[in-house]
Amino acid sequence: MGKIGLLLMIFGLLLGMIVGAQTVDKVVIGLSAPPRTMDPHGSDADSNLSIMSNIFEGLARRDVNGNLLPGLAVSWERVDPYTWRFYLRKGVKFHNGNDFTWEDVAFTFQRLKDPGVSEFLATGNLVKSVKPVDGNPWIIDIVTTRPVAWFVQNMHQIFIMDKESTEVRSQGEVASHPIGTGPYKFVEWIRGDHLTLVANEDYWGGPPPVKKVIFKEIVDSFTRLAAIETGTVDIIQDIPLELFDRAKANPNLLIVTRPARRGMFLGMKQTSDYPMHDVRVRKAIYMAINVQELIDKVMFGHASPAAQIADPPTVGYNPEIKRLPYDPEEAKRLLAEAGYPDGFSVTLKAPTDRYPRDEETAEAIAKQLAKVGIKVTVDAKPKAIYFPEVTHHDVELYYLGWFDGAYSAMRTFTKLVHSYDEEAGFGLFNAGDISDKLLDYLIEQSDTIVDPELYVEWSQMTNRIAFEWKVVYIPLFYLEDSYAVYKPSGIKFTPRPDTWMTIVDVIQP
Repeated sequence: MGKIGLLLMIFGLLLGMIVGAQTVDKVVIGLSAPPRTMDPHGSDADSNLSIMSNIFEGLARRDVNGNLLPGLAVSWERVDPYTWRFYLRKGVKFHNGNDFTWEDVAFTFQRLKDPGVSEFLATGNLVKSVKPVDGNPWIIDIVTTRPVAWFVQNMHQIFIMDKESTEVRSQGEVASHPIGTGPYKFVEWIRGDHLTLVANEDYWGGPPPVKKVIFKEIVDSFTRLAAIETGTVDIIQDIPLELFDRAKANPNLLIVTRPARRGMFLGMKQTSDYPMHDVRVRKAIYMAINVQELIDKVMFGHASPAAQIADPPTVGYNPEIKRLPYDPEEAKRLLAEAGYPDGFSVTLKAPTDRYPRDEETAEAIAKQLAKVGIKVTVDAKPKAIYFPEVTHHDVELYYLGWFDGAYSAMRTFTKLVHSYDEEAGFGLFNAGDISDKLLDYLIEQSDTIVDPELYVEWSQMTNRIAFEWKVVYIPLFYLEDSYAVYKPSGIKFTPRPDTWMTIVDVIQP
């Protein structure tokens, strides 16, 4: 063999090694919350959306930093307050070989309206029509029933389904054998045990480097940690706070954390027959709570102070909003000024099994409020009982967490802050019965703003008025997302802000 031939052979071997190093045969992930269904519209829980994001795609997608990027649409624009125009991606195929067309988009939004299969009724009912523009099947207008400025921000979690195959299959088949356009194809789902996906080698975005993914259901915290300690799984979500030091001390584990998108806060009944109707009382409660003490002693340092509900990736997050200072003496003065020099009695409701150390946090808040004369009875109960009470507004003080799946502060405000109006879809989670004409006006007007920069400024202004002037809620802290990676696997892992395990984003070979 000549020198040139020998060099070519060596080059080929090296190239093969490099290419081989860029792929991973299999990754096993331990999930704390398993998927409920394989129907992308059947559950709006993040545990479900996380899995669906590997199999299905929306018109848009989010990257590992939460930025909105093109998905099944290559671009979009807002034509008028009611109309969003999308330019669809050509050459995309579903896993069964069917071509992706505008009719799949129209079918998807119509399906969202069906309460028998969809938990995205609110989004579905916002859509009036989906039609091609001037007969061009690759340019469509989605017309909404009312102006919705954040509509496109939600498109990463509205997954497009194949019209042809979905219409001819039973709902049971659709909910157990998904067919999408995403980077991974469905193999099998054994409820209570595992879900297996394989790489879609014909994916329009290129073959995924991780060739097989197994999601194992490991709900118990101790079992989940034991699984990664032994290398049974490569990655786990949600290291329990009580076991964090043990995980961190393990030399085979890489601990990855980031501030969670979920902001924890106190809601307050604000009708005229409750003390919290007075903004001075709301400020007093705010200033009587030592958030840093809650973070240090209750959350073991695994949280960060919040001055608003929106988190930094959310459109409308305002870095200029500052927390009111911890000042018990000022809190007492405000209470006296409001007519409650001896404080008052109130019940604080909280779940026992929804958030990390939720009941313990409620108990600690009660003790802090007692120091300024507010006598708190903690009523903690399982989430199956607690959340119906919240949605029925059967609360005085209540402990809740929130992040907006559409990354929009104004979308959050339509749910949490706007006066309750079931028919219009406003205030559906406004358990404290907030009713403020200025905030209602600002929220409603935000949807009519077409200019993106003005929309951001308007959202930030509204956010600041709500939390600094009106004190509609008492922000506490952002939780912390935590993961453990088994070091011998050699996997490089970067978490998304929404906690989704979208493999092409979070795992780098």
